[in-house]
Amino acid sequence: MTRATARAMTPAIIRRQVVLEEMNVAPNGRFAIVARRFVDRQDRYASHLWLVPLVRGLGRTRALTGGAAHDGRPRISPDGTRVAFRRRRLDVKDAAATLEILDLPGRAAASSHPPATPVEPWTVAAPEHGVNELAWSPKGDRLAYTAEAGPNRLLIPESRRATGVRSATSAATSRATGDDRAPLGRRITRADWRWDEVGHLDRWEHLFVVAARRGARSRRLTRGDWGVQHVAWDPDGSSLVFAADQAPTADLYPSPTIWRVGLDATPPVEILALGGPAGHPAISPDGRWLAVVGVIEAGAHDDVSPGIVVAPADGSGAPVALAPELDRPIGWQFDTDLLGWQATSRGGPLWAGNDTLIALVSDRARCLPWRFELDPATGPGSATEPRPLAEGDAACEHLAISADGRRVVVVGTLGTRAPEVMTVEQGRLQRRTRIGSAWQDRAWQPEMRRVQAPGAGGSIDMWIASPPDAGGSPLPTVIDIHGGPLGGWVAAPSLEVAFLVARGYRVLLPNIRGSIGYGRDWIRPQLGDWGGVDADDVHAALDHAIAEGLTDPARVGVIGLSYGGFMVNWLLATSDRFSAGVSENGVTNQVNAWANSDSGPDYARTSLLGDPLSEAGMLKLWRQSPLAHVADIRTPLLILQAEADERCPKADNEQLFVALRALGRTVEYVLYPEEYHVYQATGRVDRRIDRMTRMLDWFDRFLSN
Repeated sequence: MTRATARAMTPAIIRRQVVLEEMNVAPNGRFAIVARRFVDRQDRYASHLWLVPLVRGLGRTRALTGGAAHDGRPRISPDGTRVAFRRRRLDVKDAAATLEILDLPGRAAASSHPPATPVEPWTVAAPEHGVNELAWSPKGDRLAYTAEAGPNRLLIPESRRATGVRSATSAATSRATGDDRAPLGRRITRADWRWDEVGHLDRWEHLFVVAARRGARSRRLTRGDWGVQHVAWDPDGSSLVFAADQAPTADLYPSPTIWRVGLDATPPVEILALGGPAGHPAISPDGRWLAVVGVIEAGAHDDVSPGIVVAPADGSGAPVALAPELDRPIGWQFDTDLLGWQATSRGGPLWAGNDTLIALVSDRARCLPWRFELDPATGPGSATEPRPLAEGDAACEHLAISADGRRVVVVGTLGTRAPEVMTVEQGRLQRRTRIGSAWQDRAWQPEMRRVQAPGAGGSIDMWIASPPDAGGSPLPTVIDIHGGPLGGWVAAPSLEVAFLVARGYRVLLPNIRGSIGYGRDWIRPQLGDWGGVDADDVHAALDHAIAEGLTDPARVGVIGLSYGGFMVNWLLATSDRFSAGVSENGVTNQVNAWANSDSGPDYARTSLLGDPLSEAGMLKLWRQSPLAHVADIRTPLLILQAEADERCPKADNEQLFVALRALGRTVEYVLYPEEYHVYQATGRVDRRIDRMTRMLDWFDRFLSN
């Protein structure tokens, strides 16, 4: 697509962006149901369920639900006649998410036609604080779900004597009484009192089960000062397995293990503990084997990729890593915001029979479905080498398979296109929808070219995004640094890349050392040395673009979020080759971040950053802090910050801003209220547009002649 056939992309297109999120496939593989997120006329994120036929005779792709609602997490019943999902009403203030069931007409969707028009679902459960995860029982007669549940962990009950009002110990009670005041206080004895995109963790999520019929009452299965996640049923339907961390140090160094609980609500029993974290449990159809995504090595750091681990499901044997030589992480790990970032990725592992597992694998700027086979007699003994089921420049985020494993369905990007539902067909991904990326047709897209830039540690995988008609002439250039550092760029560009290219910039997207998907040897040199080999690779990538005649060396900018924001701050403090920078939710003071971040102590441990518990550890943190070199920053810097960010809190960037202001440097600080760490993809629509506009205007101000 050229400038002559479409308009240039501007931030206003955010209001037209559509994201296909979680997806599930019918057991017989005949159709899939996907959640389609969009921006409604009131600038709210709404989401409806859509049916996607995968065989002929089922009609066209069409909406199943509608109205002022955010519908997600679709789960099709084992007989294919119902879909359960999570609904949050948008026309009710602070509405909690409910568990809904939609009956497909005739109760025969598995063999005939699913509905042609939206039908009305009915509510199965409406817990006070909302539903999160959900899963059908093997017989389809029950649903398991997680929901925040008491007792309150942190809130201090109000005293009637002290306040003269009725006691209120929860936000829901305050709403009911019309009392909108903040809580009296929070008593904190553990370091896990807050989490990004959540805020205060006043209650844990626990496990419930409810019969899949009208008027049924839910039954609580778990209790305790710990939370439940990644729920799955045992094949006989008598119990459930889940991930939880009940260790005394879970608040500082979380490492979940796998537990089983019966429907009689007896205390859960731990069935699998690894040296590192374990999650996403799945039991083989014969009930014999348990597969998880995890790390066997105790005390592992970020250079150890989480893989598939298999163990006896009854907890009686030692866990074994499937394909430990793969050296690639299971699941989606990349940075493009075309994937929306509002739904949790579902990448497997999923059982296709008793001897085969299918999972997404992040490998060299791609995330594709792979097949893992094990010996049916010995289980973990791999029969063949794992292999990708498809090829192509795809970043798949959600995976589902039919009951027999023959139909493999994903939601993800392919090339530069926004996510669509795709199936694996003869080693390739075939698009099954256009409802996710049609909005891109309104504007021309960047031309993406993948190159290998020479670097001291080896070739650097880099995407170069250019205007379609730019040719090979030198252009003002912006280097975009991904987050993480265990992130990475793929062929599908983030929106900011498309906007920059539309303004006439070339954008460099290097997967520098520390990036995910390139193996342990690519990550290890960056551990404990932020601003070392990673910064060297950024300069090497820029040198390559200049040597190829693609970049005007007098007009170079740099942008990044989170770890990418750190790199912007660091590069401006240690180099004078940039004309402007935009740092977003970046790390500035590692000593501060160790305790101020919601995951600081464990993050610092796994990335070998150091800790402030000794002079040597504190000095190591400070050595990797851009604030230590603030006097050397002379490049104009725009600092963008989400005010409610718990991952990289505002204190870091306020220190940097005040220091630069005291030094008389050119600096601006923009603070977005109520927003969390990845607000550039999930935040309020008008704030996302403002953020993009300010970023573009900043570079125009300092990079244009």
